[in-house]
Amino acid sequence: MELLEVIKTRRSIRSFLDKPVEDEKLNALLEAMQAAPSWANMQCWRFVVVKDKATREKLSDLSYVESFLAPRGYKTNPAQDGIAQAPVVIVACADPEKSGILWDQQYYMTDMGIATQNLMLAACDLGLGTVFVGVFDEILVRELLNIPPNIRVIGLFPVGYPAQDKKGGQKRNPLEEIVHYEKW
Repeated sequence: MELLEVIKTRRSIRSFLDKPVEDEKLNALLEAMQAAPSWANMQCWRFVVVKDKATREKLSDLSYVESFLAPRGYKTNPAQDGIAQAPVVIVACADPEKSGILWDQQYYMTDMGIATQNLMLAACDLGLGTVFVGVFDEILVRELLNIPPNIRVIGLFPVGYPAQDKKGGQKRNPLEEIVHYEKW
């Protein structure tokens, strides 16, 4: 696919076929994240690849944080089943010390956003699907996966073959509403 087509057709996928992801495709996703730009090329990212079904199921359980989701009317995390169902979950982590801070902004979050966008676009290009899952119990995820305490868990990314075709136009705000030229 052409890059702009991938950008425009990528969708959040929360339901996956019972089909393993080939190692070549998984490595391509990891290389796409590795190739991302970062603050002073410090590459703060670290990734945990989880294939074990029992561990994926535990991660799924940890993606429901009642204190956050219940007040917003959610009985489950919409991506919770996908975490258990996907053949692979990539847990995106960052070492904040391997990135910069400028005017109280910690750039490890920007670095990780760029790297994980590469993951999502590469997945789409390879016929795979994924979704960013940002609601989870970070302490328990860190404990489950033996992640050191100085490393932040940024997101969970279930990866697999989509169970449904979600390509098509996702409504976006018109450019006239979001773009300003020269001044606001």
